[in-house]
Amino acid sequence: MSTVSGITMASMSKYAILGCGSVGHAVAEELVDEGKDVLILDRDEGRVEALRDQDLNAQVGDIAEEDITETLTDRDVVLILSSDVEANARAVQHIRGEDGEQFIVARADDPVSADELSEAGADVVINPSAVIADSALRALETGELEYKASQLADVIEGTDQRMAVLIHRSPDPDSIASAAALRTIAQSLDVEADIIYEGEIGHQENRAFVNLLGIDLVSRDAVDFDDYDTFALVDTAKGGEPTVERVDVIIDHYEHDHEHDATFEDIRPNVSATSTILTKYIQELELSLQQEVATALLYGIRAETLDFKRDTTPADLTAAAYLYPFADHDTLEQVESPSMSPETLDVLAEAIRNREVKGSHLVSNAGFIRDRDALSQAAQHLLNLEGITTTAVFALADDTIYLAARSKDIRMNIGKVLEDAFGEMGETAGHSTDASVEIPLGIFTGIEASDDNRETLLTLTEQAVRTKLFEAMGVDGSSGGSASSESSNGS
Repeated sequence: MSTVSGITMASMSKYAILGCGSVGHAVAEELVDEGKDVLILDRDEGRVEALRDQDLNAQVGDIAEEDITETLTDRDVVLILSSDVEANARAVQHIRGEDGEQFIVARADDPVSADELSEAGADVVINPSAVIADSALRALETGELEYKASQLADVIEGTDQRMAVLIHRSPDPDSIASAAALRTIAQSLDVEADIIYEGEIGHQENRAFVNLLGIDLVSRDAVDFDDYDTFALVDTAKGGEPTVERVDVIIDHYEHDHEHDATFEDIRPNVSATSTILTKYIQELELSLQQEVATALLYGIRAETLDFKRDTTPADLTAAAYLYPFADHDTLEQVESPSMSPETLDVLAEAIRNREVKGSHLVSNAGFIRDRDALSQAAQHLLNLEGITTTAVFALADDTIYLAARSKDIRMNIGKVLEDAFGEMGETAGHSTDASVEIPLGIFTGIEASDDNRETLLTLTEQAVRTKLFEAMGVDGSSGGSASSESSNGS
């Protein structure tokens, strides 16, 4: 709550309005309706008389004249709302010149006059045109959302068999939560839907997320697309887009690299989570929100914005505020603090032992692994080391190089780093702070893998991967470079 001269705004009861055109009149009526003591000053005698006829306390006075301050000595808040911005500026100057401590709200008509009024001493500057524009945009947004919700419902209701909700490869919480919300919308329209994924549910937090909330997912390998006649892509743009012959619905917060002739599209790069978009549809359609879905959506937003510390927009915040009362916060706590398996602990220990640090960038080799999902947890844990902003942990499993990377450096897009380094050789997925890559060993080394040459392949892979990663990060990856280096494996 704002404080002016030791008085809180809520306790201020005496207001003055200088210049009572259409804006001033509207404000005066609102304040009087709230029981406030309002004095109106205007130089137009006819207007003052009309205001008095409405039982408003109005006096004749030129707001540009210095003596106007004598009338304002008992006023706590002064609203200078004339359409003459030069007169408004002089009124501010006169009040502040008399050491007036009133809280001043002044009207501007463009950015230049707004700066002048602020420099003159106005506490708050408003631009009615901008206010009207904001109001119009909000109304437009509301109307557009209503129209889009109706469109989405029409497409879903056109389903004869089942709806397939496809999410990106090795899905993250935002993708899973968004799909769960779309399935809820489909069920409200009496349409059965399945959430279909490829790859693995990586990271213990993600597995805990799915298990604790009871979200049913179906592996791509276990379904026949002939059983579905409506296909939706949800949050797929930056995580390994599934291959499908036709697409009916696309909902995402990233632009897609591939063009789709979808009946319905809602792509909003101006929000940070697809969960935010689906929350808006849940609200617009006035659906009864299940606790599990609300919890999933809230976690999806939090995960995508790093608990509102990364690229958070007002839309993300309002969506989270709406979801908060419906969410199961005990379950959220369990999701965020899953137990670490012995395998994950071993991978983390190996990654710590083999780390190489250049500047704030850390690259490590975890050797041979069985649980490749442990790499993402190792990359996340290493990000907590002092001075580290970017981590990449790689390992070998079967005939493939698996790599997980994390970054909290706002100047770096780790997804692009991996794409630049390995995009021509392997399959990359992810975005600015969280990314992964899978590379067939044979393509990377030119040598066919076998039990006899595993250690040789690991040695060849290690140096090559480190070098390419550091180069893609903009750091000299060669030994003895100018960047600081820390390594405990001698590589």
